[in-house]
Amino acid sequence: MIDSIIFDLDGTLWDSTEEVAIAFNKVLKEKYPNVTDEVTVAKLQSLFGRPLYEIAEKLFVSVSKERSHQIIDDCCDYETEYLAKHGAKLYDGLEETLQELSKKYPLFIVSNCQEGYIQCFFKAYPHLEKYFIDYEYPGRSGKLKADNIRMVVERNHLQNPIYVGDTAGDASAAKEAGLPFIFARYGFGDVKEYDYVIDSLTELIVKLL
Repeated sequence: MIDSIIFDLDGTLWDSTEEVAIAFNKVLKEKYPNVTDEVTVAKLQSLFGRPLYEIAEKLFVSVSKERSHQIIDDCCDYETEYLAKHGAKLYDGLEETLQELSKKYPLFIVSNCQEGYIQCFFKAYPHLEKYFIDYEYPGRSGKLKADNIRMVVERNHLQNPIYVGDTAGDASAAKEAGLPFIFARYGFGDVKEYDYVIDSLTELIVKLL
């Protein structure tokens, strides 16, 4: 029996791609005018969920890999500031779902993101932070998603957690960490193998309560 729920962030709890595109393009215009790559919502949606520097290398193809890492570091510094101030698109029914699920399950977040990204989600929507017990991400741990899932499981003494995410990478990480996977089909990815599927966040209330 499930005893806890771990969520991905991008494409699962919110969609920040429009705001991230705005933030990234502002940094490119002001600091890297010679970079010819344009950051678009569609590009970000196809890349979100991957490790940060992998995103950089696929996003900024007009420069070297090393240069792309520097650029995305600068972009992310401004991105967290921008998102904390402006917020992003929360998926329908988010707080209702968290409120109901948290009555029965401890809730967590594990996301492939940089330092400050989950924190900016909470800064933009401080009323949502109370629903989550713990979170982890590679910007703090230096580890990838499967290991970060394991870390959250181990330090919170979870016995039968489940992971909710929207990409094939999420599904693989959950499998590697030994967790069942719920595919958030409304998000960014196309997942072939999953244990359960939802087309909206509120479906979790029906499936898990």
